[in-house]
Amino acid sequence: MARGPLAGASGPGKFSKRTDMSLGSTSYGEGAETAALNTALPKAKTRGIADNVGGRPKESLTPVTPLFAPSQRPSEPITTCVDIGEGAGSASLMMSKTSQKLSDSLAKMLPYDTTGEIAVLYQDALSRGN
Repeated sequence: MARGPLAGASGPGKFSKRTDMSLGSTSYGEGAETAALNTALPKAKTRGIADNVGGRPKESLTPVTPLFAPSQRPSEPITTCVDIGEGAGSASLMMSKTSQKLSDSLAKMLPYDTTGEIAVLYQDALSRGN
């Protein structure tokens, strides 16, 4: 029977009544023990594997502007980088559009198609001229 999200299910034998994974209560007045457990050891100062896959944001070189702060670019139109209104259009983002057709992408996958599903999608894309 699970006692909490960190404890998991009770195991067999000597692990049947584990108490080492309990973090205690965070209710009002009972958080001192939990805080003591959380700060018992120093936190890692180096970035871990989870940080490389989106776990923790990297430190920014430029400070983050607060949400309700005055604009940092008061002379720039709000429609900059959008293809409507004033300001430079989306071409100013210098993002290249892919010119490869869907059928070309699917053709590269055909040698690895073990179920025949890619072949069906490939024929469908060719028939549509895509």
